[in-house]
Amino acid sequence: MFKPGSSPVDWCETNYLYSPFIAEFVNTFSNVLFFAVPPVLIWLFRPYGQIFNQGIHIIWGMLIVVGICSAYFHATLSLLGQLLDELAILWVVATAFALWFPSRYLPNYFRRKRYAFQCFILGAAVVTSALALVQPAMNAFVLMMLGLPALYLMISELNGCTNSRVLRLGTRCGGIWVLAVFCWVKDKMFCDLDFPYLHAFWHVLIFIASYTACVLFAYFDAQNRIPEKNPELKFWPSDNFEFLGVPYVGLSEKWQAGISWEMRSVVTKQHLI
Repeated sequence: MFKPGSSPVDWCETNYLYSPFIAEFVNTFSNVLFFAVPPVLIWLFRPYGQIFNQGIHIIWGMLIVVGICSAYFHATLSLLGQLLDELAILWVVATAFALWFPSRYLPNYFRRKRYAFQCFILGAAVVTSALALVQPAMNAFVLMMLGLPALYLMISELNGCTNSRVLRLGTRCGGIWVLAVFCWVKDKMFCDLDFPYLHAFWHVLIFIASYTACVLFAYFDAQNRIPEKNPELKFWPSDNFEFLGVPYVGLSEKWQAGISWEMRSVVTKQHLI
């Protein structure tokens, strides 16, 4: 499992072309966004996690793990690297479903007991992780299929949304996901016909689509469960940079002021004591 080249999966990029120590050089370093963007998202989502759901930070941390595992796999093409890469993706998807699967689609029992649904997802992820060891060559195709229910749920949520900013981001997310899948399929099935670095483009595009989808589901979840806190879709560094900015879910000015006032009150009380 540790031996370089022991994976049955090998992408179009010529192995060891740029370095005698890194099998797929471009595919390895194209994971840079998995390391660069999640720390920014952790910082941006601090009010969201403080007020509503700290689980969002688990997602951003797991995306970093995906980047580490993917880089290790493409650097070595080992079976262990492949399995770590695929299992990391599986657990990100499972965690996202556990956090944000819309309650209206769940059976009544799971609606009343959300933690039971989360335990069910956890059990399913454990079983699927074990099955991934049986036929590693098929894992990538199975993981690709998991994107279909996520895409359906996102479209369903967007259909009931009237916020033009959210709709634009959702449309962009879906378009990037389609383009990413095209790059993956082209590189996987038609390796000898074209550009050998499409899998590197897949890494960049699928990261953008994935974290954008997570932001959208975090927004939908907050709108459905805490509408009184007025969650808003915002962009960093400024809302004027909507196309190139980093989207996140923020609080309205009213709630930002409320949090600041509460924090000042606590500090004042502690000082008086």
